[in-house]
Amino acid sequence: MAVDELQAIIQRCQILEEADFKGEDFNLFQVAGQKCLEDGYAAQLLEVIQNEKNKVIIKNMGWNLISPLVRCIFMYKQEDDKREHCLKILDQLAQLCNPKELFLGLLEQIEQTSGEQVCQTVTLLLQPLQTVLLKLQNKKAYSVGLSLAMIMNQLTPLPVPYTKQQIQEDKLGLCQCCNAVVDFAKPFVNEVVKNMEKSSEYNDMELKEELLKFCMKSLKYPLLTAQLEQLEGVEEHPFRHFAAEIIDILWDIRELIPLVFLHRKGKSPHWENQDFADIEQKNSADSLACLSYLMFVQHFGIDCFPMVFSPSYLLQCNMTHIELLLKRTEESMLSKGLDLFESCLLRMEDNGLLHQYLEFRDFINVPQNLVKVMTLCPIEHLRKKSLNILQLFIDKFDAEGKYTLFRCLLKTSNHAGVEGYIIKNIKDQIHLSLTACDNIWFTGHHLISLLDLVLLLPEGAETDLLQNSDRIMASLNLLRYLVIKDCESDNQTGVWTTLAKIEQNFLKPLHVGLNMSKAHYEAEIKNKKENRREVHSSNTVCSVTVSGEKMPAMTTEMQLQVLHSALFTFDLIESVLARVEELIEVKIKALMDENS
Repeated sequence: MAVDELQAIIQRCQILEEADFKGEDFNLFQVAGQKCLEDGYAAQLLEVIQNEKNKVIIKNMGWNLISPLVRCIFMYKQEDDKREHCLKILDQLAQLCNPKELFLGLLEQIEQTSGEQVCQTVTLLLQPLQTVLLKLQNKKAYSVGLSLAMIMNQLTPLPVPYTKQQIQEDKLGLCQCCNAVVDFAKPFVNEVVKNMEKSSEYNDMELKEELLKFCMKSLKYPLLTAQLEQLEGVEEHPFRHFAAEIIDILWDIRELIPLVFLHRKGKSPHWENQDFADIEQKNSADSLACLSYLMFVQHFGIDCFPMVFSPSYLLQCNMTHIELLLKRTEESMLSKGLDLFESCLLRMEDNGLLHQYLEFRDFINVPQNLVKVMTLCPIEHLRKKSLNILQLFIDKFDAEGKYTLFRCLLKTSNHAGVEGYIIKNIKDQIHLSLTACDNIWFTGHHLISLLDLVLLLPEGAETDLLQNSDRIMASLNLLRYLVIKDCESDNQTGVWTTLAKIEQNFLKPLHVGLNMSKAHYEAEIKNKKENRREVHSSNTVCSVTVSGEKMPAMTTEMQLQVLHSALFTFDLIESVLARVEELIEVKIKALMDENS
């Protein structure tokens, strides 16, 4: 019945001129063709389309069948003959239909798809879409750009497979689809390359710009989010393959090196609306950060890279990207930022980075962001890696650079553990200066200025000693080292000159603070023990506040353990403090004996 209806419409239209086709004819053809597909008569519909007599009808009306055709293709199983017939119909429509009409029909179908069918639909329609675009004479660049933008907009909401299992399963087909999109773009890349080879003054920039936009979008999604390390047991990592193809396109259209170094300054589109301009700038920054990661960490396109730049210049170029990535909270982006930073630093020699680089804002912001990762990131291996990279960063600077960086981090980190770590680094630099090479930045008046930041309690005697124990212990160890290593008669470090100030700002307040803290915690322990006796049970659950924070509900016994642990920390600080004061006293007495 459906086939008879279609034949009737075809016979009626065969006698009409192309210009005489009416809206009613289009509707009747679409309804009849759709019914043929839905009733399982795809083979008969294919015969009608392949009939040379119907060429004009199909050219004008065939694009209307795209939507029902796609539905039927997904309805049939892979091995079904009817599905094969539908695929042949799609191919025929791409060859026969009016390119402009079919182009709009295909784009509309891609735009309307959603959810799990996005990748399937895009992958299915890429070949006919490519065929149609290659036929277009007018506005080809615009049409290619519109197609690529539509495809990427549809793919972007989909989650990017990250783990090895997710990549291998490729549940939504994203890995396969991304690589299919690159194949789709290749003829247009070749066209740009061919035109550039013909003339060194290639003026038709529209198609090139559209391909560049596609590459920039691809760098942001999926590549910025994707796991790009080599995976054991995965012969060809789909996202690594996709990344290599994107880099190849950028190289072919002569945009790879300019993007890495010129940052596309002045080439962003002008937006009347500032919000749109900000979004465009952010998207571009994300893409450029990913590009740097691909080149300098994964070494995609590195063979094309001019080997004339110093490691310090490459670090400077990448600091903006590193800062951007370290501000992100997603594991995939954070890890890329750390890897890029590490890769740039490993190219450099220790002590070779000039202190003047710290005049660039990025060189101050990046270590501060690194500290945030070290202290706030919930992912342990990234916290550990960020600590290693901070040390690497410190090691690369010259003496003045280290000195400046230490001062900055002591003032801005607001974390006792980080401050303790920096103070340990200061001690190491003083040791080098005293034993290996004389260094004005870690001896004399420069060091005294630095010690003013180190040998003090942030809030005097009222400082929370438990919360600041890492910093306090590191400061005491540094002071002990200075007293032992630097004789009062030599006074290379200047510590003996400023001893009275150290006692006033650090040692005396620390004594008072220890006495107050120990008394408080001992009273708290006594109180807990009395309460335990009253209720005749050590399993009573209650709460306690330590270091200004309310601790989780614990039994009285658990709370007592925590309080005893705090007392142990105070005893440890007190013992080191006593040893420092004893050393000072011995040294002063010995000097007085010498003088007398």
